[in-house]
Amino acid sequence: MRQAFSASASLSLCLLVSGFVASAENPHADVKHAEKHDVSPPLKEIPPVPEPPGPPHELRPLRLVPRQPSGAPQQDTALQSAAAPLVSTTAGLNFAGVGNGFTGPQGAYSDVTAPPDTNGAAGVTQYVQWVNTSFAIFDKSGNPILGPITGNTLWSGFGGPCESNNDGDIMVKFDRAAGRWFFSQLAVSGGPPYYQCIAVSTGIDATGSYNRYAFSFTNLNDYPKWGIWPDAYYLSFNQFQGNTFLGAEACAVDRNQMLSGGPATIHCFTLNSSLGAILPSDLDGNTPPPAGAPDYFLGIASNSLNLWKLHADFVNPNNSTFTGPTNIPVAAYSQACNGGGTCIPQSGTSQQLDSLGDRPMYRLAYRNFGDHEALVATHSITSGKSVAVRWYEVRNPSTSP
Repeated sequence: MRQAFSASASLSLCLLVSGFVASAENPHADVKHAEKHDVSPPLKEIPPVPEPPGPPHELRPLRLVPRQPSGAPQQDTALQSAAAPLVSTTAGLNFAGVGNGFTGPQGAYSDVTAPPDTNGAAGVTQYVQWVNTSFAIFDKSGNPILGPITGNTLWSGFGGPCESNNDGDIMVKFDRAAGRWFFSQLAVSGGPPYYQCIAVSTGIDATGSYNRYAFSFTNLNDYPKWGIWPDAYYLSFNQFQGNTFLGAEACAVDRNQMLSGGPATIHCFTLNSSLGAILPSDLDGNTPPPAGAPDYFLGIASNSLNLWKLHADFVNPNNSTFTGPTNIPVAAYSQACNGGGTCIPQSGTSQQLDSLGDRPMYRLAYRNFGDHEALVATHSITSGKSVAVRWYEVRNPSTSP
């Protein structure tokens, strides 16, 4: 919603300035250099790191982001009240993916870790699926090419926690503009320090070599989520000290350096702990954003959305900026499971699912349609006695969202 610029402009400007001060605790980017980087041998030539002995386990407990109570469940005024017209679809290829009992070229996959953090990405000729502690590479006919192998196999020979730990919170993406694969996972056991481990392929083949990086943090970098953008790889995570939430972090990593295998830096801004979790925008489609466009970060607030802009300048870090939030009012809602807890039943088991109702759900998809730009976001809400998905399309994020 857009407010007219009127006699109340002075009050609006004061509120905007106050919002900016409250949103980012560090007005300048906190710049970190990668603690280490190298180029790996081809992944297909690296001996798989064996799974650790013992029963499967939950890697880490879910850390909730404290939020204001949403009160008693209320009627959702944005609830879809009628079925939309049916849309015909054509079934594509279905094949067995990574899971309990999956067998590939490197043998059987036995991990049944919970939560599984199921994750996958499609490249030009390959598909990669990663389930928390192990991943596999397939061709697009569904034939396994490599795997399943433990995630930290990708950092074999790298040294340090990225090589020795396999701590999940994983992400695999395909950078279509560059034709490269992007892998990331945590190495946090025994921390602090806590590590974000990143590997960017040197070519289009996911079984080839990778430019590998490790960035360290003093506080736990929980729930990392990535967005691909022309000028950087953008990252959000929730900072914790123990179980105490310290605030969300918005970061940009030097994509050009990672593509070339050079020394890379990460620029981070810390939000006030009252603002909750956020997501970076992730580019869809073949049309890039306008030249010089910042990456957008979005979070949910009380009956509104918050939108920020992060501009990264890796040549002159003093020019990196994180501005916002722009507050976008939305129809009132109640968070799922009373603030993000576990309450969603499954058929055939008493095990309930986490709602993650305290945060927007990955991804924050961005698309440039030529005549307009759009972001699509979702989060989990309570709808009557059920849990439902609330979705938004935010247009004109760069001007008047």
